[in-house]
Amino acid sequence: MKLTSLLSLLVFATVLHADPPEGFKAIFNGTDLTGWYGLNPHSVVKLEGEKKAAALQKMREEFAKHWRVENGELVNDGEGGYATTDADFGDIEMLIEYKTVPKADSGIYLRGNPQVQIWDKTQVFDPKKPDRKPHLGSGGLFNNTPGKPGRDPLVLADKGFGEWNSFRIRQIGEVTWVWLNEQLVVDGAVMENFWDRAKPMPAKGPIMLQTHGGEIRWRNIHVKELSAAESAELLKKAGK
Repeated sequence: MKLTSLLSLLVFATVLHADPPEGFKAIFNGTDLTGWYGLNPHSVVKLEGEKKAAALQKMREEFAKHWRVENGELVNDGEGGYATTDADFGDIEMLIEYKTVPKADSGIYLRGNPQVQIWDKTQVFDPKKPDRKPHLGSGGLFNNTPGKPGRDPLVLADKGFGEWNSFRIRQIGEVTWVWLNEQLVVDGAVMENFWDRAKPMPAKGPIMLQTHGGEIRWRNIHVKELSAAESAELLKKAGK
């Protein structure tokens, strides 16, 4: 094999299996589904007792039917429960890459709360649905009240289909920052508690990767858990 070809392969492998930056840890191992299970919280929120337990168990059992690992990527077929971490997280910085297809709709739940939105940016705005604005791009806090800060992204930063997009997300208390492809799209906005808007975000909860309507691929999922001192310092610098 020529040296140039070997170097190209090494670079390609590095992109696929990037080591976490200093202070971060990988929460997806690139090999199997260890550390994750299936859950769609919307489907069980009104269930109780045995019915809820049975539904939760079924989603766990069906997780591997809709999610798989391929070339170091976590892949979903557009159906089934959301990929949910066994671990709970509080204040974090998160790095994650994704690639999706036309008409797919996805997002990232923080502490089990929706969500940092992922859109198909080519969708045409429908005036009959004025609060749904996929043409503005991904990264906004779509489940915030319409008109509230962070609901829509500050800039359109999505790459084209077939290309990898990268998120950097910072969550401190209720306050969320989102960078998409190194562009700031949410600047320290409060993420509302979707499940009970009268209450703040829970202090901890799982990270969830939503699936909805089309294949999505994820890779290089890295998290840095922030100490109370780190969180306080970042809030201070941001004037929050």
